[in-house]
Amino acid sequence: MAHCVVPEAEALLDKEFPVLDKGFVRLVDYLGGDQRVVQAARVSYGAGTKSYREDAGLIDYLLRRRHTSPFEQVILTFHIKLPIFVARQWIRHRTARVNEVSGRYSVMKDECYLPAAEDVALQSDDNRQGRRGEALEGARAEEVRSALERGQREAYRDYGALIDQGIARELARINLPLSLYTEWYWQIDLHNLFHFLELRLDTHAQKEIRLYAQVMLDLARKVAPLCCESFERHALGAVRFSRDEFAELKRRLAGAPAGSGAPPSPDGAGLSGKALDRFRAKLETGEQL
Repeated sequence: MAHCVVPEAEALLDKEFPVLDKGFVRLVDYLGGDQRVVQAARVSYGAGTKSYREDAGLIDYLLRRRHTSPFEQVILTFHIKLPIFVARQWIRHRTARVNEVSGRYSVMKDECYLPAAEDVALQSDDNRQGRRGEALEGARAEEVRSALERGQREAYRDYGALIDQGIARELARINLPLSLYTEWYWQIDLHNLFHFLELRLDTHAQKEIRLYAQVMLDLARKVAPLCCESFERHALGAVRFSRDEFAELKRRLAGAPAGSGAPPSPDGAGLSGKALDRFRAKLETGEQL
């Protein structure tokens, strides 16, 4: 296949895009773009084998029908600086190649993430994984921030003292907090990047990792704009319905709302209770629940 150069992506290489208070994302390198996906799908050579409109239609067809292998031909390499607690969520996506800075070889920098006051909130009542949508009032938020900063400062002071005493770096580091910043090179193909973005841009994902995901989507748009446009239309902005939910949707389209006494669908499917609540929420909010 011909080498794919994307001028818009070339212009962004090695530029730092800030995330959180001290983090960043850099696009270090890329292989291929929209044209590579098209070439791989058609198993042809060279650029311009079809019109722009036909290429866009093919990409949309591939993503809509989940023919994912052509998207694996596009590879992006990022340099990312992020808090360790974000990295530990991130590493669950095991479809990338990762090289992370090592606290065994290097002295870690005195850099920790401190959330802004507007991001300090109580535990959610209905989401075991997350915080409430509303932030704490100013004085209480600053108390929390002060407590976090105090713990970070003390932990790094003890770490530095152990390093100065000649204690092995692999031992000195073990009490460092999850808020400490780490760095890694993260290389992934476009298909698996889309899977990462679909999960980490969801409103249920932690805000801190959502901010990184948004920057990465913005950079991916420069590498493969047609692919990203299709991804946003068919995956990021879409809602999936279960078999029973689809049966409920068909009943409603036929003019038989839930609870109207209309006969059930031929397969006997019907929604009630929490299942019906989830279905209604999908229709009202457009969120995947």
